[in-house]
Amino acid sequence: MDLTGAVWRKSTRSGTNGGNCLEVADNLFGRVLVRDTKDRDGGTLSFGPDAWRAFVLLAKRS
Repeated sequence: MDLTGAVWRKSTRSGTNGGNCLEVADNLFGRVLVRDTKDRDGGTLSFGPDAWRAFVLLAKRS
């Protein structure tokens, strides 16, 4: 997967204590990337924008 141009930001739901943190890159056309902040080379998940939007809406309801 080509990650060139991905602009990563830390999830607003991540704590500041170095625990379980995610980074999201949603600036690439047609996909949203997610990775573990502690293991940036460990793999990246890729979602379509509609699937990511549905996930975020569901997570906000929890």
